[in-house]
Amino acid sequence: MTKKKRTFKRRTMLYIPGNNPAMLQQGSVYGADGILLDLEDAVALNQKDSARILVSHMLQYISYEGCEVTVRVNHIDTPFGLEDLQQIVPLQPNALRLPKVETVEEITRIIKVIEEIEDKHGLPHDKMKVHVMIETALGVQNVYEIAQYSDRIDAISIGGQDLAADMQLVKSTDGIGIDYARKQIVMAAKACKIDVFDTVYVDTENEEGLREEAEYIKKLGFTGKAIINPRQIEIVNEVFTPTDLEIRKAAKIVKAFERNKAEGIGVFAVDGKMVDAPVVQRALRVLEMADIEVSEL
Repeated sequence: MTKKKRTFKRRTMLYIPGNNPAMLQQGSVYGADGILLDLEDAVALNQKDSARILVSHMLQYISYEGCEVTVRVNHIDTPFGLEDLQQIVPLQPNALRLPKVETVEEITRIIKVIEEIEDKHGLPHDKMKVHVMIETALGVQNVYEIAQYSDRIDAISIGGQDLAADMQLVKSTDGIGIDYARKQIVMAAKACKIDVFDTVYVDTENEEGLREEAEYIKKLGFTGKAIINPRQIEIVNEVFTPTDLEIRKAAKIVKAFERNKAEGIGVFAVDGKMVDAPVVQRALRVLEMADIEVSEL
């Protein structure tokens, strides 16, 4: 399985309730790399139908330029899930986020329904991607099989609040209870060469705590983090954006690699430290996140 180069960065994905017309209309101005138009948990039961209609109109008439647009639908086994798919799939947002996926059989069934709708409307199967949410202990146990099921799945996400509830955790704000799940989900994503989003940080007033958590999940290997308040975007984007020092070091490594490659040298030293293929790959990733092409060095 070979991961394709992303069109969008995925440091931050902002949840926008599907029944909030003001936020929906202004979604791309907040500064998040992506926005998630939410038809699921952010919308009360008696607002589901109106939220679906509103999101459908927004997808047709609002340009979210420069922003990846994902729609989180309700689970297919709820009274709203199938109608969500029937209304949203023909509009082909960049991606659909599927909540509470637990088994391969489940994702097989959902993707089959998505592709039947696409066939009905004469749409291709390779344009709109699928993001899978892991929100239960069973989902964590099956995450690798789920993640590798289809090339349409190009990101996976942990739903920390639902997972904590499923695990019957009394306290979930410190992240300790879901730490194993985070690592398991990251490893599955990396094995399948897809992106992986961390869960939301619910204490919107605690900027220091948000920064600490963002720095921690970056070290674990997460691509980025879900956001529930626009005020959180700047901090997370900053954490996941390479510093000037990191960029200079990466550029130095890549330039040295290009010189040594021309001479047939695979392992060399930069500033007294050994550089081999994995080090070069990490340096290239830093430059990619900084929007710097190797040809520009």
